[in-house]
Amino acid sequence: MKIKNIITVFISVILVTGCGKNPDRLNLSGIVKNASSGVIYLQRYENKSFFTIDSAQISDGKFQFTTEVKLPEIYGLSIDDSGNPFHSFIVFLDSNPITVELDTANEFRNTVVTGSVEQDLLTDFTKKYRTPIHDILKEHPKSLAALYTFYRYYSYRLSPEEIRANLQLVDSSFIHSEYVKVLEELANNLEKVSVGSKAPDFQAKTVEGNTVKLSDYLGRGYVLIDFWASWCAPCRKESPELKEVYKKYKERGLEVIGVSLDHKTEHWIGAIKQDDLPWIQLVDYDAWAGEGVKTYGVRLIPYKFLIDREGVIVAKNLRGADLDEVIKAFLN
Repeated sequence: MKIKNIITVFISVILVTGCGKNPDRLNLSGIVKNASSGVIYLQRYENKSFFTIDSAQISDGKFQFTTEVKLPEIYGLSIDDSGNPFHSFIVFLDSNPITVELDTANEFRNTVVTGSVEQDLLTDFTKKYRTPIHDILKEHPKSLAALYTFYRYYSYRLSPEEIRANLQLVDSSFIHSEYVKVLEELANNLEKVSVGSKAPDFQAKTVEGNTVKLSDYLGRGYVLIDFWASWCAPCRKESPELKEVYKKYKERGLEVIGVSLDHKTEHWIGAIKQDDLPWIQLVDYDAWAGEGVKTYGVRLIPYKFLIDREGVIVAKNLRGADLDEVIKAFLN
C-alpha cells in the first residue's frame, strides 16, 4: 500500500507539473502586414540596444514564438537583423497570450499589440509626454512601462538630483533591474561631466582597430567630442554643418573626435565614407553600454562636448548655430 501511495503521489506531481503554466515561456503570435514570408527576429532589449535571441519563419504573413525567456520583460521584434534600433519594435511581454499586428512601415506607427497590459500603459504614457515623470511614477510605481518611460524618455533631460528623487518613487521590486542600475549610474556620472569639470578619460577603437584613449588627443587645442551613430538620422543630418565648422576652425586649434555607438563595423565605416567625415573616428561596439557613453552620461545622440586645452569641459549639448558661435567665442 505504501508503494502504491508513493506511485500515486508521484504521478499526481507529474500531472500537476505538466498541466501547470510555465511563467517563463512566451505565448506570442501575430502577423506581419508587409511580408507574407521571410524571417522575424525576437530580440533582447538591453540598454537601448537590441540583440537577437530567436527567430521564426513568417508563413502566410503569420508567426509564433514559444521561446523560454525572462518574463515579464521588454523585448523587440524585427524583420531586420542589422542592429539598427529604429528597425525594431519594442514590445512588453509576459506569460499571457499576446498577439501583435506588426506594421513595419512608418516606424511601426500602426502596429497593434493585444493582451499586454504594460504595452497599453506605455501607449497611454506616450500621449502624456508633457506630464512630469514623478506624476507617472507616483500613480504607477509597480509598472515596468512607467519605469521604462522614465529611463528612455525623461532621464536625458533631468538633473542628477531629479533622477535620484524619481528613483525613490519606483517600486522596490525593480531595485536590481538594469533600468534602475543605468539610472543610478547616470546620476553619478552626470555630476562628473558638468561644465567646468575635468574631462574624464575613456577608451575606444580607431578605424584600424587600435585601442586609444581620449587623453591621447587632449592638450594640443580645443577638442569637440561628437557622440553619434550611423543609424541616427539627426546625427547624419548635422554632419554637413559640423564639416563646415571643422573646416572653418581646424587651423585655429579645433579637433573633432567622433565616437560612434554602432554595433557593426560595416555600418559605421559605410557612414563615414558616405558622409565624407574628415575628423578622427572612434567606435565603442557596446553602444549605450560603452565606456565613453556611460562616462559622459550620454542618453541621447547627437551629443557634443567641447574640451579646452587644459582638458576642462567648457560647453556641452551644442546644436545648430550655437555650435559655431560657441567655438568661435572660445577660439577668439
